[in-house]
Formats: sequence, structure tokens, C-alpha cells
Amino acid sequence: MTDIITLDADDRKQLLERFLRYVQIDTQSDEDSTTSPSTEKQKNLARLLVSELSELGLEDAAMDEWGYVTATVPGNLPGSHPAAGKVPTIGLLAHMDTYFSTKGEAVKPQVIESYAGGDLRLPGDPQQVITAADNPNLGRCVGETIITSDGTTLLGADDKAGVAEIMTIVAWLLRHPEFVHGPIRIGFTTDEEVGRGTEHFDVEAFAADYAYTLDGSDLGEIEDETFCADTATVTVSGYDVHPGYAKGILVNAVRVIAAIIDGLPEGFLPETTEKKEPYLHPYTLSGDVAKVSLKVLVRAFTVDELNEREDSLREVIAAVGKQFPKAKIEVAIEESYRNMSYKIAEDPKVLEYALEATRRQGIEPKRQSIRGGTDGSRLSYMGLLTPNIWAGGQSFHSLNEWVCLDWMAKAAETTIQLLGIWVEKSGA
Repeated sequence: MTDIITLDADDRKQLLERFLRYVQIDTQSDEDSTTSPSTEKQKNLARLLVSELSELGLEDAAMDEWGYVTATVPGNLPGSHPAAGKVPTIGLLAHMDTYFSTKGEAVKPQVIESYAGGDLRLPGDPQQVITAADNPNLGRCVGETIITSDGTTLLGADDKAGVAEIMTIVAWLLRHPEFVHGPIRIGFTTDEEVGRGTEHFDVEAFAADYAYTLDGSDLGEIEDETFCADTATVTVSGYDVHPGYAKGILVNAVRVIAAIIDGLPEGFLPETTEKKEPYLHPYTLSGDVAKVSLKVLVRAFTVDELNEREDSLREVIAAVGKQFPKAKIEVAIEESYRNMSYKIAEDPKVLEYALEATRRQGIEPKRQSIRGGTDGSRLSYMGLLTPNIWAGGQSFHSLNEWVCLDWMAKAAETTIQLLGIWVEKSGA
């Protein structure tokens, strides 16, 4: 049995330094872009990571045309080891892009050592306060190092915490050749935040047998279930005319789309749902009197519930169509990803080993369902089972995003422990 893994003070220092370095590189993705990656600036971080991986000694570190970064940590089992030749190749993945709707440029990270408790007022905008009441996990991090932005941007812990943790794992493994492990594939992806993180990801070329994303939140969370996700685009075509002569002629697409939004049942919205409850989320719109486009996220843990919510949206649209008979209303639904739990259940050891690694580190694991998605959702359906390990970020996508360095370190330690378990189980 592998002993408890502990990052030393220098490891933790380097973990923090990596994270601070990465979050200051603007990597916001763009939901409206048709290029891949959706923003070229994501490659700025990708190039840095290739350089750092190469400096660590990974000879095959590279970035491809899509901005994906891959590298290999070769296995180091001696030929006499019982698991030699039997340990599957394990992939470790995180995404480089940050959320598209909250400012991610010119991030100024704030490091709060020995957090004393209470609210955190952010210096760049005194109106931005990370309150203990709204962030109960702050109380679990008293005495630890907390990192925030200055309140004018997001922080980028989603998922640069995961990137920094994986880089720290690589450095630790290369400095500890006595820790035996199988071959490890490293992957950093683009455009996860716009649902295109695996759009060009070559699973066959990546050549991992199982993988894990480090992209979760709370300490001890191991996530094997995500939403099933679709995006509905509602387009309303009206008829514009001079408002002074509009009676009986004008068809205001803005009013029509407002009626559709207002017609969504309040109990179907993300702000009124939790746990495994599905939702409809109108989140962006554009247009004018003549034409308006509205995008609605549709989320549910089962395909049946997903279809039910989409039918509910269509019912609202039909009712509004009767109210505005001259308007043309169209809805198009595009699949985003599906619940990875269906696939992981086919070979559950990939989950069970992660839970065991957490326990061996003295942390009570919490098997969790994600009210969202990760690259692992699609990868699992592409043949690479990929549950998720916490990375530590809190209040992600917001100006009040924060992360605890200790939770980041424990994610890295647990992942190293997990690599040891794969060796142990393979040689049993």
C-alpha cells in the first residue's frame, strides 16, 4: 500500500507560483467564434506549458494546430515488478480557457496567507466582497492560503488550478523516481468553457486507457456524473416599420422574445433549482425589432428529463406564437454533451480507484454529480472514461472566484496516490 503522499514546502511554493503565473495570461474563450481554438490567445498559455514541460524533461511536449498541449511521463516500473507491462496508461487533463462572459484580462491575483476568517473585500472594487455567509467553504480554510482576483476580473481557477496541479504532479514524479508508476499522458485542452473542449481531441493519438480531469471544486469531491446538455437557439423574426405609422403593421421581435423569457416557469430556472433538478437558462440574446436571437441552456441528468424541458420550451413558444401570430418563431436545438455516468458505470474501477486514493490521503471522498459538464463528459463517450477530481476553485465564473492553496495541494497529492493505486491493482 502506498504511503500518504505529501507535497513539501517547496512543492507548494512552486504550485502557487505556477498558478499565479498562469492566471495572469488571458485565455478567455469566445462562444461566438467559429475558429478553433475560439481565441488565439489561448495558445499563449499553451506555448508556455510546452516550454515548461520540456524544461522538466518531457521530450514529446507539443502544441498542435488546435492549441491542445500533450506530453508523456514514461512509466518507470522495473521489469521485475509484478505490474510491469500491465499498468494502463493514465491521462491527466485540465482546460486552459476561462469563462467567456466575465472579464479575464489583466487578472491581478491576491494572495492571502493564514486567512483569519470572515469576509474578504477585494481591493480593485470595494463593492466586491467574498462573504463568509455566501461562501461557507471559507470557514474550512481558516489558517490556509487563499487566492482571489482583485475584484475586477475572474480569477481563472477554473481551470488553471487544475493546470497548475498537473504541472506540479509532473515535477514531483520526475523528482521522485523511487515512486513507481505506469505511463502517464498529459493533456491541456482549449475551449472547454464554450463546450468545444474535445472538438478536435484525438483520443486514439492521446493513447490513454483511462483519464481524469482535475476540474472540480470542493475538497474530496470525485465526480462521475454530469448533466446531459443541449443548447436551444430561439430566433424571432418580426417586421420593423416607422413607429409613427406602426399600428397594425409593426411586429416587435423584442416584445416576442421578452414574452418567451417571461413565460418560462420560474421553477425551471437555474436560480430556483439545485442538486439533480433540471433547468432552462436563458443566458444571452441579441437583435432588434426586426430580429432577435435568444440562447437557452437546457440541462438535466437524464435524457428523458432533458427532452421534457425542451418540450416545455416549445410549449412556451407555441403559446407566445398565438399571442403574436404575425411573428415567425423558430427553435433549433444542438447537442452539447451527455451524462458520463452511463459510460463510467460500464467500467467502474476508474471511479473506485479515485475514491480509494482520496480515502488513503485521509480525506473523506464525496461522490458528486456536477451541475455542469467537463471535457470528461464527451471523452467518456469517445471511448476514454474520464471522471473528475476536485481542483479547489470556488464561485467560479464570477468576480468573487477564489481558491485555497491547501485544497489544490491535496488534489495533486491525491492524484499521485491514485497513480500508485493503478500500479498496485494492476500487479495484484
